[in-house]
Amino acid sequence: MKMVKGSPEDTKDRSERELRTYGFLDRLGVEFWRVDHQDQPVNTMEACAKIDELLSVPICKNLFLCNRQKTDHYLLVMPGDKPFKTKELSKQLETSRLSFGDEEHMLEYMDLYPGSVSILGLMNDKDKKVRLLMDRDVLEQDMFACHPCVNTVSIKFRMKDLLEKILPEMGRTPVEVILKGI
Repeated sequence: MKMVKGSPEDTKDRSERELRTYGFLDRLGVEFWRVDHQDQPVNTMEACAKIDELLSVPICKNLFLCNRQKTDHYLLVMPGDKPFKTKELSKQLETSRLSFGDEEHMLEYMDLYPGSVSILGLMNDKDKKVRLLMDRDVLEQDMFACHPCVNTVSIKFRMKDLLEKILPEMGRTPVEVILKGI
């Protein structure tokens, strides 16, 4: 595995979902670097450790959440090494009983499967059914790393590009949350 700049030249074994993500970034003029790890799909934060080293930036934890009634859905982006406590986030959102969202809604709203959840999946949520929540610690970073909507590749780009190009193009403004993980 090694880090390379930009979209892959050979797209033969790439999914439509992945290529759509690169096209989106390219159209916006977002410079990005990627690490292909097709032989090692990463589904957990522990599996991301080696990729984090190659990217020189930690991949964030991306959690697809919902309320008890499954009427409100959230994408929480937080540092991968910070524990997630539902009570802490529920209090900030003034909602009760947050839990993990189901695969059906994840696929319907963001065109993503478990293990490949990414902030970039919000480009597929045209009706804005998923509310974006970002931990302050993530927002303060210079670089941002995530999956390009598949868990066999990881990419990084500038936080400035996320906040000034990517999210505005999606019509998104992140809600800043402060999670202590205790």
